[in-house]
Amino acid sequence: MSREMKTPGPDHPITVEKNPARVTVRVGDQVVADTTAALVLQESNYPAVQYIPLADVDPAHIRATDTTTYCPFKGDASYYTLVTKDGEHTDAVWTYRTPYPAVAEIADHVAFYPNKVEITQS
Repeated sequence: MSREMKTPGPDHPITVEKNPARVTVRVGDQVVADTTAALVLQESNYPAVQYIPLADVDPAHIRATDTTTYCPFKGDASYYTLVTKDGEHTDAVWTYRTPYPAVAEIADHVAFYPNKVEITQS
């Protein structure tokens, strides 16, 4: 099955910029990610998403799943379960391992569903 790759433009803008703040991701009192190298992806009129370098995520807190989705602007997304001392949150983290060229900067980064974690900036 062929998938259409769409290019961001005036009708569906996407920007990726370095976040100058320190970004910390917590579940309860557990820090699962901490970085000064986050990227902010702003897509159309959706809320901005913090993309955290995978290297700045504690590997003890994520486990790859078989779930995948597709975005015609970003490509194929893969998911992780978030593992904490209080339980697991299935598919709470996603990544575009080989994103489309328009958002190539988000390769090797992950994003967290904000209703599953607390994301703070300082």
